[in-house]
Amino acid sequence: MADRPNPLKLNPLQAKTLALLQELARQPRYANPPDADGAIMVRYLPAAHGDHFHIGDAVVRSRDATGLDNPAVYGALARKGLVVMGAEGLPAVTAAGLAYPTGLADQILHRSDH
Repeated sequence: MADRPNPLKLNPLQAKTLALLQELARQPRYANPPDADGAIMVRYLPAAHGDHFHIGDAVVRSRDATGLDNPAVYGALARKGLVVMGAEGLPAVTAAGLAYPTGLADQILHRSDH
């Protein structure tokens, strides 16, 4: 991608959603291996319990993940070439989406320091 931050001008909800999808794509529990084009299909989205949910060793606040249930967010990310929607209505993160620098992972993926 370009050298400047947020070259595709994602809004905060789109950027948070993409950051979460990138993390889901890294987790074999949630995602398939990459296809021939480098896209990774997310098999399922985590369910919140209380005010949070888990992705691997990270905890995510539900309020940071509202875009995962928002079709308009997926539509915007698809128009920008960052995701494609699968037949089951689940997203596949494209190679461009995997490489996109959201800069938000450290802010929304909370990991234990021990």
